[in-house]
Amino acid sequence: MSALAMDASSPRALLHLLFNGARAVDVLETALALGLLDVLEPGPVTLGALAAQHKLVPGRLYKFLDCLESLGLVKREQDSDALESARYRAVPGLRAAAESVLGLHSLERDREQYAWQELRGRLPEVLRGAHSMSTASFDWPPRTASQVEGFESSMAAGLGPILETFRTHAESLFSAGARLLDVGGGDGTLAGHLLRDHAGLSVDVYNLPATEPLVARTRQRFEHPAARMGFVGGDFLREALPTGYSALSFVRVLHDWPAEVARSLMKAAYDALPSGGRILICEEFRTPERLAAQFFWSYFLMGVDSCVSRLREVDFYLRTLEDVGFHAPHVKPGPFELVVAHKP
Repeated sequence: MSALAMDASSPRALLHLLFNGARAVDVLETALALGLLDVLEPGPVTLGALAAQHKLVPGRLYKFLDCLESLGLVKREQDSDALESARYRAVPGLRAAAESVLGLHSLERDREQYAWQELRGRLPEVLRGAHSMSTASFDWPPRTASQVEGFESSMAAGLGPILETFRTHAESLFSAGARLLDVGGGDGTLAGHLLRDHAGLSVDVYNLPATEPLVARTRQRFEHPAARMGFVGGDFLREALPTGYSALSFVRVLHDWPAEVARSLMKAAYDALPSGGRILICEEFRTPERLAAQFFWSYFLMGVDSCVSRLREVDFYLRTLEDVGFHAPHVKPGPFELVVAHKP
């Protein structure tokens, strides 16, 4: 968020902030924990009032707020040199963003479990192809049971904004009696939530056979019957997609593969669906904010050649869907945009 709030013409300022990244995180975690963001975001609030409300030393708080201002996260107005009269307001959305990125259950904290330190300080070797991430630490596709479980758990942890988008457009996505095949559907967490939200829906998770125990565990956790939440084991790189569904979804799947593979999967969906069937694509489409959120994986996957992880602009999907025969591809807005098209 700081990079977006910063003046893009000031690379030196940005580099100063990056060097002080650990201290910046400390400041933001403190602001979140003390409840300062709850007051700063609706703002404006004077430094004096903020210090009194939270029993803080005004002079020290002023420097603390300078840190937040340097990140571009709060705006200050000061008509005189009187310290306590300075007025502050946080940029809109800061409280939710801080909770999402820095909270105890954030994606960034989840990502810390991965062995990114294997690359730290060795990027010249990585870029020259002389050093890679060890397959014991990470392989793509995941090979071992622990790798599969760890990866699918990480994917499930990031479903919040995706579920919000699906819920926003629920009435237009699923009719009564709809059958959905969630292609590459992880451990079934998305399916579990969709079934809670749509009484007339049934979902089968299509994923590598090694994920079946994870889906079974998720089904039990959500207390869904197998008739509503099923599993179909397979490998979409080697097999045709199953038929008999009114909708197929790809959620954070296609960007992990080269463009020709992504195209072939959209064509496979077209071939598998009946006339009137619908394809749903929910991806991390390439925008400045999504690229920033993807920073960890962009860094980590420099050492994993088998995973493309290439964020693409939404136009790639709209254009490709038309090319393979789908009708009226369009974007439904949300925290994660949803591309929808149907087979004529």
